[in-house]
Amino acid sequence: MTNEFNTDYTPATEESKYEQPYQYPLQKEFEEPDWTRIPGFKNATRWEWRDATWQRKNTVKNLRQLKDVLGPLMPDDLAESIQKDMEERATMSMLLPPQMINTMNTDDLWTDPVRIYMLPAFADRRTDFPNHPHASRDSLHEAEMWAVEGLTHRYPTKVLAELLTTCPQYCGHCTRMDLVGKDTPQVKKLKFEIKQTDRHELMIEYIRQNKNIRDVVVSGGDIANLPPESLEAFITQLIKIPNVKDIRLASKGLMGLPQHFLQDKMLKAMERLALIARQNDVDLALHTHVNHANQLTPLVAKAAYELLAMGFRDVRNQGVLLRGVNSTNKDLLDLCFTLLDKAHIMPYYFYMCDMIPNSEHWRLSVHEAQKLQHDIMGYLPGYATPRLLCDVPFVGKRWVHQVAEYDLEKGISYWTKNYRTSIELNDPQALETRYPYYDPLYTLPESGQQWWQKEGIEKAKVTMVS
Repeated sequence: MTNEFNTDYTPATEESKYEQPYQYPLQKEFEEPDWTRIPGFKNATRWEWRDATWQRKNTVKNLRQLKDVLGPLMPDDLAESIQKDMEERATMSMLLPPQMINTMNTDDLWTDPVRIYMLPAFADRRTDFPNHPHASRDSLHEAEMWAVEGLTHRYPTKVLAELLTTCPQYCGHCTRMDLVGKDTPQVKKLKFEIKQTDRHELMIEYIRQNKNIRDVVVSGGDIANLPPESLEAFITQLIKIPNVKDIRLASKGLMGLPQHFLQDKMLKAMERLALIARQNDVDLALHTHVNHANQLTPLVAKAAYELLAMGFRDVRNQGVLLRGVNSTNKDLLDLCFTLLDKAHIMPYYFYMCDMIPNSEHWRLSVHEAQKLQHDIMGYLPGYATPRLLCDVPFVGKRWVHQVAEYDLEKGISYWTKNYRTSIELNDPQALETRYPYYDPLYTLPESGQQWWQKEGIEKAKVTMVS
């Protein structure tokens, strides 16, 4: 028998002629950055740094406090640009825990990826196309799909419960900028009208009455700002609803304020919930929001590990694709491998930044996201390779390669769906409609930009009015 296999090959060794497009293993040391390098934290003890109350007390809420904390590490021109942005562009107020400030590269704050999305400067924004004509404050129309106040019922078997409107930290690109956080000069926030305890009771009753709901995402805001006893009471009720099989707690605070999840009262509350969930055959997981590898530290890893050890099914990451933060295959793979290797967190989703006002400089086009999905394939285990998603208005999450039609010149993609949202139950055309999504205008060819300037903007105005 002849050997039909080709054995004439060169093993992939360190001496190979060509390097792989991405190099593993990780090179960066996994350690807690030295907070004493930051003038405002130089006297903080190890005990204080690990204390959630100290972190909240020393959270930076305005530019004056930020300048006091950073001292000479804050460039004057950056401070001026941040001030201008807060006055003219920012949709979210400033809120930065010491933990998050400590993950910034204080040697070059202008280019630091954490600063770029958590602390936007006016100079970061686009001047040619600062805002897409189709941008809107509630770009995903979540409030239109409220079954009760704060409970979005978009998918047939899933609901999103927004328990509160505050977070331990505010991201510049927040998709719920219409509701979350304090007012800015540009955005007067909407307010819940129903008392919090009453809203929570209404949510529970709606889920109990609708037997088709099996999956509940508990978010906000951020559950890390809800007292542990209040969170425990709400989740315990959810677990005991027979039709609920899957509960996901959403908290960027696991990364931004891991100290909260490491305090005794929170650990004990989470452990009790994990036990009740197992007893009721309910999967309980936590979803966090990390956009860059530098934000992951041993304290974050410890908080994630504690949840896994007590019986949480998983700790997963849902990030957002942001230009200048994680929009290269290296940045994204570094983040995913750090999540997996160092922090026990599963890479899950990366959403394209939503079409909210003043977000154009962060947003990627669909074809850029498609290329990025291609470029990260094959490095991570299949189960840990994140899906890159476009959250299409009136549709929901779609993998970036699921686009039904795509006009690259005008930057308009069209998407379909196989279910009716709660506001389309009587719409016979909902499943036959193609729903549009729009690329940032500066990513279009010149002909596409000209079309938008001459015709598209006027057409968009008509659409928005109607």
